[in-house]
Amino acid sequence: MTTTENFNDHVMATYGRFPLTLVSGRGARVRDDAGREYLDFCMGIAVCSLGHCHPRLVTAIQQQAAKLMHVSNLYLNEPQGVMAQEMNQLDIRLPGKIFFSNSGAEANDGLIKSARRYGHHKPQANGRPRFEVITFQQSFHGRTLGSMAATGQAKIQQGFDPLLPGFRYLPFNDISALENAVSEETVAFLLEPIQGEGGVHVASKAFLEALVALCEKHDLLLMFDEVQAGFGRCGQAMAWRAIAPEIQPDGISWAKGMGGGVPIGAFWLSDRVIDDSGKTLASLMGPGSHGSTYGGNPLVCAAALEVLREIREKNLSANALHQEQRIRTEIASWSLPVITEVRGLGLLLGIGLRPDLIPTPEGSTPALTVVNALMTEGLIVPPAGPETFRLLPPLNVTDAEIDEALAIIHRILSTYA
Repeated sequence: MTTTENFNDHVMATYGRFPLTLVSGRGARVRDDAGREYLDFCMGIAVCSLGHCHPRLVTAIQQQAAKLMHVSNLYLNEPQGVMAQEMNQLDIRLPGKIFFSNSGAEANDGLIKSARRYGHHKPQANGRPRFEVITFQQSFHGRTLGSMAATGQAKIQQGFDPLLPGFRYLPFNDISALENAVSEETVAFLLEPIQGEGGVHVASKAFLEALVALCEKHDLLLMFDEVQAGFGRCGQAMAWRAIAPEIQPDGISWAKGMGGGVPIGAFWLSDRVIDDSGKTLASLMGPGSHGSTYGGNPLVCAAALEVLREIREKNLSANALHQEQRIRTEIASWSLPVITEVRGLGLLLGIGLRPDLIPTPEGSTPALTVVNALMTEGLIVPPAGPETFRLLPPLNVTDAEIDEALAIIHRILSTYA
């Protein structure tokens, strides 16, 4: 049977998959089952930070697989401890503790649980726990019941009600909407500093500062979802620092690019003191409060450790900023009416499209129409909503690879007069 037949007959149709079977990859390029090569600016949706099959990552996986792949989190394992130390000291650079999971959705569930635990520790005036987490429209936090309920997009929630209660969605980047937004039940804000799936929208510095002020006024937690944006993709190890470096969040979630292709996620909680007894926020999640069978096992941590080391040692966050400016300058020089704007930071960029200029088949969207056209020309990119496509190349992408991709984009978008 062909791969397509196997999928049709045996795999759940939970994805709108493109008719493309990828079989191998190296660096910024992949090949399909017919031997055709593509420039990959999707990278597993911002997962393969170092490109495909980077020698340092492959070697780390091979060596650790031959040594020890998995032990229960009932015991210590060296790669997990070293990775947590380096993340805390070199990337986050704030006192705190890390929990390792398997994905970004799981990491966000961990943040939601942590917020509710804080709401029990610091309840309402009447003694009832605070539980409400305020998130934002067009956000995306995952597809588990908890992270889906936190997501401000009705389309992914349809057919799964009743949703987990305790969430409210406000307009993103709207400071006026924050006024009177906090209720007695509110315990936290959760947001992406740069929304990815929702269309690539960057939080303004003033918006983040307004959130900080509300958190201080009402004793709320400020939690950042950096699943897509973190670890160099937006020009800083921590994406929020690319916008407002003075902010000190209470919690952060990650996944995707931190592992370079292995399934790993994590969330961090601050070690700030939260009461007169000296208890810290991170200590609220004590033994029995959370767990993961596979999270942080020796294999994935040994792999991810080398990914993050490569990003730091080669200063790939600086390359992300360098390539962002080259992309913006080149696209601006085209003056193509079909492009409305370029949004994002670093190498998490969204190209906005004018839908009235793109003939779109019934049941499709302008973004999908363009994505399919680019794929036929040898460039793989993902959509970000109905009128935006994303550029998510590896952080070590070269000038020549960027130029090649831009030439394809220009060739396709020039056809939409």
